Amino acid sequence: MGRLIGILLVIWLVIGAFAAYQRGYFDDAETNCSEASDIALNIVAGPLNYTGLNPKSDCPDVDIDTPEPSQ
Repeated sequence: MGRLIGILLVIWLVIGAFAAYQRGYFDDAETNCSEASDIALNIVAGPLNYTGLNPKSDCPDVDIDTPEPSQ
């Protein structure tokens, strides 16, 4: 029984990763907090992505400006 649940879990996550790939989340090499959490949510949602579910996160994109050294 445990083996079956493990196999189903792997299939669920693979379907979610494929849905994230189809939405183009893996195209950009530079990923911020919002994109990373959207990818994770899509993978966890699995086949629910194909029922119209489009999970998004509210993670704010924070750009931290480091001060330049004085000259």
